[in-house]
Amino acid sequence: MTQKIQFDDLSNQVIGCALEVHRSLGPGLLETTYEQCLAHELTRAEVPFRAQCPLPVSYKGHRLDCGYRVDLLVDNDLIVELKSVEELLAVHEAQLLTYLKLAGVSVGLLMNFNVPRLKDGIRRFVL
Repeated sequence: MTQKIQFDDLSNQVIGCALEVHRSLGPGLLETTYEQCLAHELTRAEVPFRAQCPLPVSYKGHRLDCGYRVDLLVDNDLIVELKSVEELLAVHEAQLLTYLKLAGVSVGLLMNFNVPRLKDGIRRFVL
């Protein structure tokens, strides 16, 4: 028997929009394509977000712009990191976890669109 995993409403909304993008496009495209299409779906669903949101690093009391950018910051409460890779690796998870810490956000979604079924490419993290 399969157990259905329950996520918060915001994560569910984003996942629903991502599923729509994946249903329409399928795997095999560039990450930027999925990001723009997901941004379009979030806008249509009236979900507030910012794309390519700068993420400064605080180091010994100094705020440094090191060029990090969050793919999508949704409603200031959820970071979405998008990938289009053969498989998700530990380094991808570490990247999202670091972004969550730097941004002071507690929930993140790591989504790999380069899979036959998107549900197999989604990982949710909570700090």
